[in-house]
Amino acid sequence: MRRVLALLGLPLLVVAAGCAPAGSEPSTGGGPAGSADQRFAGFGQRADEVAGAWRPGAAWTGGYLPLQEPTVLLGDPGFSADTEQAFRNGWYREQIEVPTARPADGAIRFPDGTLTVKLLSAAEAYRQLDQGDPPPCEGRPRGPGRPAKPGSGPVVEPGPDGPTVGEGPYGHSVGPNDPASSAPSSACVPLTVTAVTLGTAPVRTSRGEAQVPAWLFTVDELTTKVARLAVADPAAPPDPVAPTGRAPDGVVSAQDLRSVDGAKLTWRVGVGACDTGITPLVQERDDVVVVGGGVVRGTGMCVDLLKLEPVTATLKAPLGNRPVLDVVTGVPLVLRP
Repeated sequence: MRRVLALLGLPLLVVAAGCAPAGSEPSTGGGPAGSADQRFAGFGQRADEVAGAWRPGAAWTGGYLPLQEPTVLLGDPGFSADTEQAFRNGWYREQIEVPTARPADGAIRFPDGTLTVKLLSAAEAYRQLDQGDPPPCEGRPRGPGRPAKPGSGPVVEPGPDGPTVGEGPYGHSVGPNDPASSAPSSACVPLTVTAVTLGTAPVRTSRGEAQVPAWLFTVDELTTKVARLAVADPAAPPDPVAPTGRAPDGVVSAQDLRSVDGAKLTWRVGVGACDTGITPLVQERDDVVVVGGGVVRGTGMCVDLLKLEPVTATLKAPLGNRPVLDVVTGVPLVLRP
């Protein structure tokens, strides 16, 4: 007998899978017999319930509620397989003294106005950014280099948005001409932070894309800065009001957003290892967009495995400030590029 996996609950093995089949079209539920719409007709009713229960509260339109991860790349990072793994896992080492003092209050700039907020120190932001050390392996440096002479460390200067930390003559990462650099690159080497300054980063929020104060970390191995959002107390997301009962058969949950490009959305759905016919499901309204996925369930014995499958659909109008809600849980989706 095939066991059906819950999307929330006990830990599951998760694998990233490929995109939906070429030519897949989003379905909104209902339609001619035998069509994708007919097969997933229950999606429309559940999406109606999710959209009807959406009550975001005052913080959604008047506060700061980020709808993406707090670590943001400010451009093309020039990833290799190893540096991308280190970035995704939060493996960092600092070669500077990261300032511990909190700066003055900062301002978030929304399309509809500004909001003054308290900010984290660079050290607090770095502690959130750094998720620990990678597992040890041959060739990995034992620790970051430190200034060899008094006064040769990073230079801290006041800037228009707060302290700016630059490299001193000896506060640099291991380079191609240093003795330790002869070891081959490997996935167990962390990213090296060589400078930090206070700036801003573009962030998707409940009030549209905003310019948000962020600590910008210069990373030796990447070609762009890594921003960690610096707002001390962002608003908590509203409690979702999920419909009662199980999701319709063949309708699966949306896990997160992968990209938003005008009217084009890509999100990931959680599917079973033997599920096929993965179809993006969308209900678009003036105030919200509800998404999920449709699958054809496998039959017979199947391994207990949850796959995260990207799907893409184009809305009738650009997403704008509308939240994207999961059809199963009613939760607003977070952007995780």
